[in-house]
Amino acid sequence: MRTTLLIFAFFCVGLLLSWLQLLPEVLLKNDFSTIALYVLMFLVGIGIGADTGALRLIRRLRYKILLIPLGTIVGTFLGMVVVYPMLPMFSFWEVQAVGAGYGYYSLSSILIAEMRTETLGAIALLANVMREIITLLLTPFLAKIAGKFAPIASGGATSMDTTLPVIVQTIGKEYAIISVFHGTVLTILVPFIVTLFLS
Repeated sequence: MRTTLLIFAFFCVGLLLSWLQLLPEVLLKNDFSTIALYVLMFLVGIGIGADTGALRLIRRLRYKILLIPLGTIVGTFLGMVVVYPMLPMFSFWEVQAVGAGYGYYSLSSILIAEMRTETLGAIALLANVMREIITLLLTPFLAKIAGKFAPIASGGATSMDTTLPVIVQTIGKEYAIISVFHGTVLTILVPFIVTLFLS
């Protein structure tokens, strides 16, 4: 809980300082988030490399590791079936396409905006950003309530990068390889599934 609140506090402080224009110009004109992400991934990589439990877990799961991204795809599809009646202005497949971003908001929102409308693209952007934020904030609760794979599924494509540190810290370093695999598979599938739903 402390970690979740700390992450949210840093996010809010960043928003506030930016909104009040209290940050130096160099921080506003340059995107340092990518550099920070690279450093984060490097440190996570060190942690994974030093942990022999991760390889043992992969050997134990074998082909079952494929069920994790498959479960995320099926779960998201069913979740969007529940959401669809609340969005009567969009077709069933448009709503499914929004969900099929799996947190990969930068690509999915552009694809959806180009293939349909900018409004639907903006909804996809917000929905997928919310997926990432929910994972960052609620990972400890998800792991406690629904099991160790729940935060990985919740993170979707982001489970290989932005949400990975929180996931690893909550459920253990041995799950990092699974989380990276899960995120990579979904990242590769996003353009195909979104295009399929909108074609």
